[in-house]
Amino acid sequence: MNTKKIAVREGRKEDLPAVLDLIKELAAYERAAEEVINTEAKLQEDFEAGRFKLWVAVDESDIVGMALCYERYSTWKGRCLYLEDIVVRELYRRSGIGSRLFSTLIEYAKAKGYYSLNWQVLDWNEPALNFYKKWKAEIDTTWWNGKIVL
Repeated sequence: MNTKKIAVREGRKEDLPAVLDLIKELAAYERAAEEVINTEAKLQEDFEAGRFKLWVAVDESDIVGMALCYERYSTWKGRCLYLEDIVVRELYRRSGIGSRLFSTLIEYAKAKGYYSLNWQVLDWNEPALNFYKKWKAEIDTTWWNGKIVL
């Protein structure tokens, strides 16, 4: 595999089936495969409505990675970019693709004037924690997540 030939570009509507596959791959890795209820139709609707931004890593015509984010608002800091997921297919991990996707997001956030790029990482996911530490990211362990399923 020659990862130098892998292009990172903005995602398009036709990428969404492969993106959903990556989402499912991530959910399986995070031991929560049964929790994915999203569909291609929902992804397409939300993509077309501009509810999220998407970048993909492409090896020839195969999508091997993606980063999905959206704008959030901090009452203390203003506009922030939230990275929902960054995923690289298992075969392509440790080849620099995650770093290329992440640096693309950072550059996008800077260019758009966001205060910060935020995300969550599972406390047991050592490879992800180590990845973010290489970027000198602050990992905050003081806040607990809350949600209500509607």
